[in-house]
Amino acid sequence: MINLETLKKENLILLEALAGSKAYGTDLPTSDTDIKGIFILPKEKFYGLEYIPQVSDEKNDVVFYEIKRFIELLSKNNPSAIEIFHTAKEDIIYKNPILDLIKSEDILSKLCRDTFAGYVLTQIKKAKGLKKKIFNPMPKERKKVLDFCYILTDNGSISLQKWLKTNDYKQENCGLSSVNHIKNTYLLFYHNQNEQNDFYYKGILKNIDSNEVSLSSIPKGENPIAYLYFNKEGYAAHCKEYKQYWEWVEKRNDTRYENTLEHGKNYDAKNMMHTFRLLDMAIEILEKKEVIVKRPNREELLKIRSGFFTYEELIEKADHKIELLEKAYQNSTLPEFPNVENLEKALIEIRSKFSHE
Repeated sequence: MINLETLKKENLILLEALAGSKAYGTDLPTSDTDIKGIFILPKEKFYGLEYIPQVSDEKNDVVFYEIKRFIELLSKNNPSAIEIFHTAKEDIIYKNPILDLIKSEDILSKLCRDTFAGYVLTQIKKAKGLKKKIFNPMPKERKKVLDFCYILTDNGSISLQKWLKTNDYKQENCGLSSVNHIKNTYLLFYHNQNEQNDFYYKGILKNIDSNEVSLSSIPKGENPIAYLYFNKEGYAAHCKEYKQYWEWVEKRNDTRYENTLEHGKNYDAKNMMHTFRLLDMAIEILEKKEVIVKRPNREELLKIRSGFFTYEELIEKADHKIELLEKAYQNSTLPEFPNVENLEKALIEIRSKFSHE
């Protein structure tokens, strides 16, 4: 079993560096200390059956990638891997000189436009998605199937709950029978169980937490009193949204959430800050062939993080940055893709040299 303690004890770490806001220079007094790095599996583990691509702590504040997995990420121009490899010298805790076998010119390519921009679109979606959760909170109790059932009328439909109440009916005394060729629509029969009869219906639901309506055996000669429609798709969508909302409540970073409420702009300002950081980095890679992890425009980025701008203003700014990114892409002299052959040679040489140290 290889864990963080094992990596240090057996000297398997090739790179250990500050990551996240402290590496970007956008940290605040309340910021956590994130650590990322690279490790190498000992020979017997690498040749064994179980390959270990990553080792991390429970919160993923500390993450180390195995050298093979790390070079795979570099070969795909993964932004996180590129940032780790190009961490500013002052933020590097330890670096094995063997990593100098990996050359930046073999990594950087025009592919960075797509990988960094892909992250940007994700960040924008995350930022705006928070508004719906803030202003449309889900109640503690999830809606039931009965809330998505309707009785068809000449003029349209009315809710089942209202219909039951108006007629002083109980759902337990109802019986449903399918209507051929009409999806989620049923014949509804009713019989009072207080009366003496040789049969009874199963009710619209077997129990209150059922996720489906219940069908009953209908005696011959019984006449339906209504048509019932179950909005099954609406119920499924509600259940999914309910689950996502309360998972978000459970996992959300309360500090960031309170900050979002405080600045009142209805978006996740930290995600928007990263949007502009990534766009700027992508433009610099394409134009200057360099990766600047420690951001020179700290104050501007912190202004975004504070919620100074409206969401619409930020989208307008982002659109302008994307135009600059496209221009930089067209004019860039970087290769179309990373030099995978050279990266693979570096991996083989690192493994060979490390095994003899």
